[in-house]
Amino acid sequence: MAYRAGQLSTFFTTFVVMTERWASYYSSPIGKIVMESDGENLVGLWFEGQKHFEASLGAKVDDDLPVFAETRRWLDIYFSGNDPDFMPPVSFHGTPFQESVWKILQTIPYGKTLTYGEIASRLAQEKNLQQMSAQAVGGAVGRNPISIIVPCHRVLGAKGKMTGYAGGIWRKEFLLELERGKSYPAFASS
Repeated sequence: MAYRAGQLSTFFTTFVVMTERWASYYSSPIGKIVMESDGENLVGLWFEGQKHFEASLGAKVDDDLPVFAETRRWLDIYFSGNDPDFMPPVSFHGTPFQESVWKILQTIPYGKTLTYGEIASRLAQEKNLQQMSAQAVGGAVGRNPISIIVPCHRVLGAKGKMTGYAGGIWRKEFLLELERGKSYPAFASS
């Protein structure tokens, strides 16, 4: 296909605008958190250096985006031991299967847990399948781009066993204990 000069520059300008990202940081009691946005929605929230850490590759730092202010407010409420009654605007970019798993994660109530198998059963039922792989669910949970807010830490192995968390098992344990009412020293966010 041949492009005229104007068409080609329009194509490349559109591509750059669609992929532009902004990043900001949050100091939590369990490590530095990187937030990433497309300018309107939160598209990533990771512990710095965690497994599957994808944030801020080429992102511009901008602490003043409204979505970052709302995310900081959410995190301040959460780390004070309370259940935030709102969710910052989020946008997912995964496979249809991953996004169906992430949607279920958002339904797990504060202080409660599900197993990978329970999520697999729920998905199988939604898709009229006899069964679905708990391991496939685990892979999708592990690739959740918006940690804590989309609560992948609330997913346990069979029989409630503490298993995998991209940010580290110790962080998963901390978050679950926090939601169960265990108090921790006050901290200052930034």
